[in-house]
Amino acid sequence: MDLNADLGEGFGIWRLGDDDALLSVVTSANVACGFHAGDPSTMRAVCASAAARGVAIGAQVSYRDLAGFGRRFVDVAPAELADEVLYQIGALDAFARAAGTRVAYVKPHGALYNAVVHHEAQAHAVVDGVRAFGELPVLGLPGSALLAAAKEAGLRPVTEAFADRGYTPDGTLVPRSSPDALLSGTDAVVERAVRLAAKGELVAVDGSVLSVRAESLCLHGDTPGAVQHARAVRAALEDAGVTLDPFA
Repeated sequence: MDLNADLGEGFGIWRLGDDDALLSVVTSANVACGFHAGDPSTMRAVCASAAARGVAIGAQVSYRDLAGFGRRFVDVAPAELADEVLYQIGALDAFARAAGTRVAYVKPHGALYNAVVHHEAQAHAVVDGVRAFGELPVLGLPGSALLAAAKEAGLRPVTEAFADRGYTPDGTLVPRSSPDALLSGTDAVVERAVRLAAKGELVAVDGSVLSVRAESLCLHGDTPGAVQHARAVRAALEDAGVTLDPFA
């Protein structure tokens, strides 16, 4: 299984999360590309650290919403969204190549991630932006319009699950405005991760059990206790005999 986390989400003098600590745990890094967070120096530093540790670098593309951290839906025209996705991948790839590696995959962030679960036009726009850059895998929610569009376009769709997010009974993420949006406590996060890896299932907020096939497991870098969660999850998965490797 792959472990991924959102990294490089500082901007200017502002810092969010402990990138270096998480890079010692995860196998793939979803790096902010400047639209919801991140700046050139941050992007370069994270790429250099990831390359030195053998961590795969993914472009975490977003709406152009720096003030809202990419967590607000933007009704952007599909052609414009495709161009913005291409722009973000290209920017991050420049820093990845400067570090001796490359962008290995693409994952939408925040509101865009949630929108392309059902928003067909934006899902195809994201895929069009990826295809314009090259044949990169696309990371997303199982059953989403995004992964269907990626498969249709000849790109590799990669399913992921979240160790620290609440799920609705239909398999989508609980909105962050809800008190059930995040799992609290390291034990709960670890239990979720091991159950996903061992049984391919997770428990939704109403207690129902969902069958989920995930190639990658996401640990958010901006949640309270993120580093502690990540280290505990990795240790528990390795103790359970799960091999951790980048999917890309």
